[in-house]
Amino acid sequence: MAITIQEWTLYVILGTLAAIVYSFRYLVLMQRRVAKMDENIAKLTKKILSEELKIEKMERKLLKRRK
Repeated sequence: MAITIQEWTLYVILGTLAAIVYSFRYLVLMQRRVAKMDENIAKLTKKILSEELKIEKMERKLLKRRK
């Protein structure tokens, strides 16, 4: 039995929709990964900032002692 043009068109449309859904799924997964990376970068930035503040505080103390 041969596939009619209507069936063939339906299969092409369904395949295209399946590919789109899979692509959206992949994009969502990638977005979650990027969001986690952003969170980690924010945590590292906070840690670096606190260390910088500690260093500046120590510098001020040392400069006061020299005077």
